[in-house]
Amino acid sequence: MNVLSLFDGMSCGRLALDEAGIEVDNYYAAEIDKYAIQVAKSNYPDTIHLGDVTELSATDLPKIDLLIGGSPCQGFSFAGKQLNFDDPRSALFFEFVRLLKEINPKYFMLENVRMKQEFQDVISEHLGVKPIMINSALMSAQNRVRLYWTNIPNVTQPEDKGVVLKDIIDDLSGDRPCELKEFKQESICHHAATATDIRGNESIKRVYADSGKSPTLTTMGGGHREPKILVNESATKKDKAYALTHSYSGAVAWNSIERKQRTMIPVEESDQTDPNIYNGVKYRKLTPLECERLQTVPDNYTLIQDEDEKQLVSNSQRYKMLGNGWTVDVIAHIFKNIKEEKKMNYLTKSETEVYDMVKDGVDKLKDEINKQTILKNQALIEIINLKAKLTEISNNKLHLVNR
Repeated sequence: MNVLSLFDGMSCGRLALDEAGIEVDNYYAAEIDKYAIQVAKSNYPDTIHLGDVTELSATDLPKIDLLIGGSPCQGFSFAGKQLNFDDPRSALFFEFVRLLKEINPKYFMLENVRMKQEFQDVISEHLGVKPIMINSALMSAQNRVRLYWTNIPNVTQPEDKGVVLKDIIDDLSGDRPCELKEFKQESICHHAATATDIRGNESIKRVYADSGKSPTLTTMGGGHREPKILVNESATKKDKAYALTHSYSGAVAWNSIERKQRTMIPVEESDQTDPNIYNGVKYRKLTPLECERLQTVPDNYTLIQDEDEKQLVSNSQRYKMLGNGWTVDVIAHIFKNIKEEKKMNYLTKSETEVYDMVKDGVDKLKDEINKQTILKNQALIEIINLKAKLTEISNNKLHLVNR
């Protein structure tokens, strides 16, 4: 299969194809971010990078079987300013449309963020299909709602794996201060605390309990935008089975023993009079490795080092490309339907071949029978003719005798 990936980033599409068990003959990638290209090349040296998508033409390529891409979404996102198609970043969507028409692949898939219905409808009109909405939370520990426009058949919602932050984090150590807050257990993300050592927008101060999901990864371009997790300064991964101290003066209903909540927050005894602040409760930022796991990317996929183990791609660049990337398991879930359709086509082809073989055999047998029948009929005619001759000879003899 020949694949063209537009806005390829670090080649999450290639990872998903591998996971789906789809053999790739050639993987062409349009990408301009040098760090993302470096990561992709390090993991897939055979990737054919083509540069800027705006300079790409179908005449530069062989027959493409699958066209994929996630055009920049900042102009569409509910989290953004909703500048829609007037935003030059979102206008790159039309490059996908252009190449889709020029290449005419058998399959295509476009990923983008959740957006206003009017923008969604424009994209659907250009692509000829309506999107399916899938939340990565079904397959990972990240709350990430995305739309997928594709002509790949029979795409359904994936099964919920029930993964939460505690399943992907390395440890629970940390030393940054925060204030606990009440949260609803039924929420996807358990916003359990607020960082007290950060100035700025409230959204960047949110600290999450490991009993829920991470918020959506963004490009995290500095300014404390990495997701933050609630920890205990003395806790480690093996300490996940939390227990409360015997004296818990600040206890609240949402995490009381009587309510039997899933995750208990460890605290130390304190004379603290403010019920919202507890000693011993800290937070830390998620690491690039943990963000890889949120995107279901193999561990250390974005960690590129030289022979001396010097890191060649900074953590800030790793965070950025992970925020721009795809949740690999979700994409693989979609791509598996290509393989299933191929199986069905193979089975259908095999059944046709068997039918043709049987039909040919029956036809040959009929021909043989017909030939035998013709020979038999010819023999009968010969016999009849011989009998007629014998009768004629016999009659002639009798006629001579009577004379």
